[in-house]
Amino acid sequence: MTIIKYPQKIDLKNYDKSNLNTKSFFGLSKEIIFCKKCAMSNQKPISSVEFKSNSKSVKKGIYIASDGICDPCKVNEEKKLVNWSDREKQLIDLCNKYRKKDGSYDCIVPGSGGKDSVYASHILKTKYNMNPLTVTWAPNIYTDWGWKNFNSWINSGSDNFLVTPNGKVRRLLTRLALEKLLHPFQPFMLGQRNMPAKIAMQMNIKLVLYGENEAEYNNPKKEFGDPKRKLSIWSIKSDEEKDLKISGFKLNELEENFGISKNELSLYLPPKEESVLEKEIDLQYLGYYLKWDQQGKYYYAVENSGFIPSPMRTSGTYSKYNSIDDKMDDFHFYTTLIKFGIGRVNYDVSQEIRNGDITYDEGKMLVKKYLYEYPKRFEDILFNYFSFSKKDFPLIDKFFDQPTMNKSYFDELINSFRSPHLWYHDNGEWILRKTFF
Repeated sequence: MTIIKYPQKIDLKNYDKSNLNTKSFFGLSKEIIFCKKCAMSNQKPISSVEFKSNSKSVKKGIYIASDGICDPCKVNEEKKLVNWSDREKQLIDLCNKYRKKDGSYDCIVPGSGGKDSVYASHILKTKYNMNPLTVTWAPNIYTDWGWKNFNSWINSGSDNFLVTPNGKVRRLLTRLALEKLLHPFQPFMLGQRNMPAKIAMQMNIKLVLYGENEAEYNNPKKEFGDPKRKLSIWSIKSDEEKDLKISGFKLNELEENFGISKNELSLYLPPKEESVLEKEIDLQYLGYYLKWDQQGKYYYAVENSGFIPSPMRTSGTYSKYNSIDDKMDDFHFYTTLIKFGIGRVNYDVSQEIRNGDITYDEGKMLVKKYLYEYPKRFEDILFNYFSFSKKDFPLIDKFFDQPTMNKSYFDELINSFRSPHLWYHDNGEWILRKTFF
């Protein structure tokens, strides 16, 4: 008996256009509300504790107030009122507190060599006289330009720890996350979130500085006023370890069902809260102290590390310089469209409307043009990444009804995650019941 069964065909009666008594998946509100200022809706979940997520987890969408404005848009207005000179003075005090006199590493900057991490590490070193160690959790499959940007970052003057987990195990975890959660990026996100603090603990580096606060994109507005990253996002109490989940499975289930040992999972696991407090590890957002804007960071990275954009626009949107280092990104953002009715273009449009780079009406045209686009450019590479043989795992038939991945199977899988309150099916086409345009 296989553990992951071929997805059953859905009942299209539930997706009739006229059916208003539709079911909502993931605990999301059945009432779909778009922000009056940007392209985000209340279906976009706020950041969750990934190591507690499973297929039954309830998602909480971004908050849209009675005036029709979402929290990220309100944060953007608050940014205009911040006294950034005072915030920079606070940053100088923070650096003075943690700067080491012997020239050893005094802070960690997590990143991939994209525009944000280039900016953070470079300005901390050149303007604030810090000695940062950069830490990278390797992408699933580097794009050519992502690998070039990573090397340009290092060659422009950054020391780096590149953490590359067991590729065979990561492929399996990624396939399981796709099957159980329709979230192929989840194992990557776990390593990306947890590894910097663990390295800080090992190397006696107390300060870890991330870029902008998640409140600028989806988290509650009240979080914008706090420079520290919430402890619950990246650490656990000792008695919570038994409930940890990766790819929707508990650790003992991964070992018993798939033969993945705890040692092979160790890189993905969060540090213990007790050890974090004992080591006095301090995770903060540089974006609390320095005003963050996407285009400004792009030009800074081009000038100071030779950062290059993608030679082609990203699938599902029009941009060329956001999240471009991993080929898995294309499928990740496509799955957010399937689950929440929010595609990659909604993210880009929302940020650029808030920053004044495009108008609301221009945003509507861009979303209408790119929202439904299927990510075909890396399709064959990704399907191969998700596919396994008996050479990979002798008991692979015990794992999956269909160990190989193809377009037909992928379509069946993603369709099973379409919430009827978001989607209807008409003349062979899947159409969102409500869109930004």
